[in-house]
Amino acid sequence: MGTRGKQKAVPGRQHNHALVIGAAAVVAVVGAGVGAYVLMDSGGTSSAATSDGKPEVKTGPPSAAEVRTAADGFLTAWQAGDAAKAASYTDDASAAQAALTGLTKDARLTDVKVTPGTRTGAKVPFHVASTVSYEEKGADAKKLSKPYAYDSSLTAVRRKSDGKVLVGWQPSVAHPELKDGDRLVTGEAGDPPVKAEDRDGGELTAKKYPSLGTVIDGLREKYGKKAGGTAGVELRVVRKAPAKGAEKNALPDKTLVTLSEGTPGTVKTTISPAVQAAAEKQVASREKASVVVLRPSTGEILGVANSSHGFNTAFQGSLAPGSTMKVITSSLLLEKGLAGVDKKHPCPKYFTYGHWKFQNDDKFEIKDGTFKASFARSCNTAFISQAPKLENDSLTKQAQQVFGLGLDNWAIGVPSFDGSVPVQSDAQMAASLIGQGAVRMNPLNMASVTATVKSGTFHQPYLVSPDVDHRTLAKAARSLSAGTAADIRELMHYTAVAGTAVEPMSGLGSDMGAKTGSAEVDGQKEPNGWFTAWRGDLVSAAVVEQGGHGGDSAGPVVRQMLLNGAG
Repeated sequence: MGTRGKQKAVPGRQHNHALVIGAAAVVAVVGAGVGAYVLMDSGGTSSAATSDGKPEVKTGPPSAAEVRTAADGFLTAWQAGDAAKAASYTDDASAAQAALTGLTKDARLTDVKVTPGTRTGAKVPFHVASTVSYEEKGADAKKLSKPYAYDSSLTAVRRKSDGKVLVGWQPSVAHPELKDGDRLVTGEAGDPPVKAEDRDGGELTAKKYPSLGTVIDGLREKYGKKAGGTAGVELRVVRKAPAKGAEKNALPDKTLVTLSEGTPGTVKTTISPAVQAAAEKQVASREKASVVVLRPSTGEILGVANSSHGFNTAFQGSLAPGSTMKVITSSLLLEKGLAGVDKKHPCPKYFTYGHWKFQNDDKFEIKDGTFKASFARSCNTAFISQAPKLENDSLTKQAQQVFGLGLDNWAIGVPSFDGSVPVQSDAQMAASLIGQGAVRMNPLNMASVTATVKSGTFHQPYLVSPDVDHRTLAKAARSLSAGTAADIRELMHYTAVAGTAVEPMSGLGSDMGAKTGSAEVDGQKEPNGWFTAWRGDLVSAAVVEQGGHGGDSAGPVVRQMLLNGAG
């Protein structure tokens, strides 16, 4: 959906679910040992007797006393090294016992001390202090050890069958980095470390560039054994092997503690230190922002950053792109003769298709307007109105054949999601034309779309040159015609000088263009804000989740990328 084109009544959109559990207050007394609490029980639990005198099963949120019993029992037994007893205080004793046993057996954590923090609702945070140890093998073997501490939390839940309050088990209780199937392991690393370098030969580190932590982990997983290094001894998160076909969406293994340094191999990337520094600065000042910067003439990735460093949304995210998708849709309409830059084009207040009624933001309409005017103002109905003239697979084929999307064959050097434009019918197909429905993208994908428009040909983005490992980059089946590419550039340029992207693109010269977007997500008060643009031989795309209009939220991020990368 466009920055000024809010779509209504589109089922099947993304869902974000939040669980809110109310409970009495429990305040931990720090320093008094596990289980020392000041209790302030405000009740809220329902309990009564049946006619035969038997107590009914309790319902409602856990009381302070019940939270204390579950948390105190669990944390005390964990600290004492009794995994079975600790697990008995959870709602999944088998999984909990296996995970806690693994902390001792596989992660080799000893001298564990668990200190609870201040309770909020049914949630109790806690701090784990321990020592990680490992005995090397061989004639020169020695015992390695380092202190290791981390913070986690538990949430008390009421079991429906009997009303008992227990610790709601999930792997992150044992360690915040763990997901289902993951393990903590201390030993010789499976992959040697790597020294990641920027395009100028400088070292890239997560300390200097926090967003690159996951990227460097991914480089190590792919190139560690090829780059000539030797493995050290580490405590690391070993991820569950991804299902077939989901490898590119998987998180790489992550090092938590290095007990002995290995010898790193060197992997050179296309990252520009100036662009990366600017990207880090932009996302650090925002919540849930992600940005990518590309060189459209080559596909080189110059910068990537995320506000959250646990998951690389910029490369692996799967989000509805809103009206930035209209760049692809416009290329389709232009090629099929269903639109012309300066030709008259309908932009009514409403358009119904497949029994869904679509509308524009504030129900605006453009009377006797051109397609250029509709694109610049991000008129939803201008695109929806063409749905009856399209085949169900038209948009899917355009995305795959011209823009290289949705074929799951990109090889950028680290895991990435290549976008998805599934074949749909009726209203869902219409919604896809404006970036809603089941269409899914991330900033890397949308930066690549604009790069294809700017260059006229799809160049698969890459972080590591294919010359390093002789891998094959993805190719598109065909290029945009010179005329169509020029038309889309004109549409995007007009949007930047007279449409929804004016403010972010102001003063950036004549060789530039942009498209705004905002994507509605069920359960969110504000839509996700999107922005994609080019300036010279530079392209950037960003998303700010729950940011509202793309020009207001993601636009300023992209503007700074285009300014800082100009040199």
